[in-house]
Amino acid sequence: MNYITSITELIGNTPMIKLNRVVEGTEGLVLAKLESANPGGSVKDRIGIRMIDAAERDGRIKPGGLLIEPTSGNTGIGLLLAATRKNYRCLFVMTDKASVERVRYLKAMGADVLIVPSAAKPSSPEYYYNTAQRLAAEIPNALMLNQYDNPANPEAHYFGTGPEMWEQTDGTITHFVAGMGTGGTISGCGRFLKEKNPDIRVIAADPMGSSLKTYKDTGRLVEALPYLIEGVGQERIPGNLRFDVVDEVVNVADRDAFAMARRLAREEGIFCGGSSGMNVVVAARKARELKKGDVMVVIICDTGERYLTKHHSDEWLQEKGFLEPEKMTLQVVLQMKAVRNGGTKIVAVTPAMSVREALDLMNGQGFSQLPVMEENNSVGSLRDNRVMAAVMEDRTLLDHPVRDVMEPGFPVVPHTTDVSNAIRYLKDSRAILIEDYGIIAGILTRHDLVEYT
Repeated sequence: MNYITSITELIGNTPMIKLNRVVEGTEGLVLAKLESANPGGSVKDRIGIRMIDAAERDGRIKPGGLLIEPTSGNTGIGLLLAATRKNYRCLFVMTDKASVERVRYLKAMGADVLIVPSAAKPSSPEYYYNTAQRLAAEIPNALMLNQYDNPANPEAHYFGTGPEMWEQTDGTITHFVAGMGTGGTISGCGRFLKEKNPDIRVIAADPMGSSLKTYKDTGRLVEALPYLIEGVGQERIPGNLRFDVVDEVVNVADRDAFAMARRLAREEGIFCGGSSGMNVVVAARKARELKKGDVMVVIICDTGERYLTKHHSDEWLQEKGFLEPEKMTLQVVLQMKAVRNGGTKIVAVTPAMSVREALDLMNGQGFSQLPVMEENNSVGSLRDNRVMAAVMEDRTLLDHPVRDVMEPGFPVVPHTTDVSNAIRYLKDSRAILIEDYGIIAGILTRHDLVEYT
């Protein structure tokens, strides 16, 4: 029989895949190492079991103890995989920048989660690292494993990820690209690879706004600026981050990282997070410098399922100003309207409904116009001023069916239509109906396009 005895046995030996469409103009080979294939969905699975094993060997944690860790989410998940097997409880301190998917994932697996402000500075007691450190000191039999300074973190990559890449490329790897968060991945892999071949170029990706590139280039630690990419970048220098194995640091803007993450999903079939998008942005830039025979490996940190309400959401991107205008479709506008109004249900009248009933509905709902629908098909429209003018001339119309007074229906426009192209329909009509694969999914007015675009 073929089976394993613990989920942690599935960690590591992740596959590599050639990037074909998102990397252009290169003579070399660019490979993505899919750390999202780990059982917890990220590269951080590798460090959880190793840090706990080290704490047990050193006698720093006793059976039934509480593990407390500051995390953006992925380390927490990796720790939970190991803690569940070893019967430890977990409390994770996260900032309000963490995606809701990660928080729910951790809670669903049985962890406690404490959310603190992301705006807190490293000198503040509310800073997530400081909060975790304080709780670990105050709670009996609690331990903060401290992924930022724990040597077991880079060791997981020195003894695992680095050798895997060397073997998978038959020792031909010439460039390695990864982000810097705790410093574990790039330091552990970089150290191993440099020992194998000092000419291997280790390139770090860093969010625009992080302090790490400036520190690498100048030796000065400057105050970080806000950015939205999760799990990478710092405004303090982690003990695990070894700049001596990093040849270059490249900054990447939030917009570029998120756009690449979406491209990876749609063009390569690789569903990943923003930090992975950031890494591939750097890989794509540096790939243009590769010579024939060069082999670059870039880390895909985690799965995109953790960011469905963030950069894999059109509404979130629009809210942050990252969605390109040409990609702004009527479906996006309709979804944004639904979020604001609590749904997309269409208020409509039928051709057989009396004019009196239709006017009552319009007055009760506060609409000046309504579509006339029959079996989900648009058959006409009503405008209150036109209907009222007709009723003023002939009050018997109040008891007539709507079909006797209705006007031509609103234009029906596919949900994939760009907003810029849809505007022309509203020049001659006060509203348009949005069709989603043969079904009328919603209605947008001139006011809606002004408000949500």
